Amino acid sequence: GARPLTVMFPFIAVEDEFYRTRDYLFDSHAWLQARGYTLSSEIAVGAMLETPSLGEASDKFFDDVDFLSVGGNDLLQFMFAADRGNERVRRRYSALHPAFLRYLRRVTDRCSAHDVNLSFCGEAAGRPLEALALAAIGFRTLSMRPVSVGPVKAMLRSVDLTAAKAFVDQSLAGVGANFQEEFRAWAVGAGADLTP
Repeated sequence: GARPLTVMFPFIAVEDEFYRTRDYLFDSHAWLQARGYTLSSEIAVGAMLETPSLGEASDKFFDDVDFLSVGGNDLLQFMFAADRGNERVRRRYSALHPAFLRYLRRVTDRCSAHDVNLSFCGEAAGRPLEALALAAIGFRTLSMRPVSVGPVKAMLRSVDLTAAKAFVDQSLAGVGANFQEEFRAWAVGAGADLTP
């Protein structure tokens, strides 16, 4: 038989786009099957979460989507209205900004509540300190360049994730003006290996 099929739609901004695209996929699948093609009946359909709006989709969307992958680079750019190539606004662009982490934590909580597989794909996943923050708010799958796997793995093995979660949760409850510096100091004090 045919192998299971996994399809991820990029740049879904609102849930209606997901449903229309998914319907087109299912209609095409049925059309091919009706013409004698052997296709898998196991289809997992997901979306890249690259726009802040998708994270605020309805509970029905979170019930219906099979998986989500946060496209961290684009999501950061859209969330902070910051062009990554423009040095004048680049300082506003940080994966360790409390507003970004609070938003991602809401997404991880919603995915957990609706049993949606969630991953994070982006430059931040390959940097040890950012990867620690992502793991602390609930990400269990991080996509990164191969050269980053060793340092991120070493960091995750060197620190107590429960303690990291407690620190991040407490910090994000406040203003968090110096979160990045405070989190780095906490991680180093907790024995985290942040060697890039």
